[in-house]
Parts: sequence; structure tokens; C-alpha cells
Amino acid sequence: QVQLLESGGGLVQPGGSLRLSCAASGSIFSINDMGWYRQAPGKQRERVAVITREGAIMNSHSVAGRFTISRDNAKNTVWLQMNSLKPEDTAAYYCNAEVRTGYLDRYQEVWGQGTLVTVFS
Repeated sequence: QVQLLESGGGLVQPGGSLRLSCAASGSIFSINDMGWYRQAPGKQRERVAVITREGAIMNSHSVAGRFTISRDNAKNTVWLQMNSLKPEDTAAYYCNAEVRTGYLDRYQEVWGQGTLVTVFS
């Protein structure tokens, strides 16, 4: 079984910064893509940023230039550095990873429990 443990959410004023962390643990053979998604109240979950194992990055247009995703493959960890935060960034942020638990296994999608980010004046 694989778990994703997120941390780093909290309250921040507009223009402030937060850094989210997500560490994968458990029976891990390899991890493919890792990413961050968010869900605001009353809205659908949306992709924020994804990073491949090789380091290729895909960002949402709404966060481009403000958020930076990075990962450490040796530590099975992904981060999301969030700068110039806006009230519309308020949401629950979820970590996601495509994980294989064995050489012959298919990749499975695993989700974290979510961490809340609130940007308020």
C-alpha cells in the first residue's frame, strides 16, 4: 500500500508565499508523474502542475509564473512553491502520483488527503 502525506498548507495574505510538500511512502517500485491538484468550494478539482520523472513540467495557465513544482526522485517527494498568492488560489490542494508497487505491476493513481490553503485579506 502506498500513501501520500502532504504538508505546508495554511493561511496567508494576498501576495504571500507557501510551500507544499508531499512524500510518498509504502511499497514503491517506481513513480511516474507526480502532481498537484486543487479544489475550491463548489468547484471541480483542477490540475495545478505536474512533473514527470524526467523533470518535464506542465503548469496550469492560472498559476504560470507564480507556482513552481519540483521533485526529488530519491526521496519520492514533490513540492509546490506558491508565490504571489491570490484569493482565488484558496482551495484544498491534493497531491497525486502514478505509482508502481512491483516490476510487473501497472501504474496506479494515488491521492493524498489534501491540505487547505486560504488566501485572505
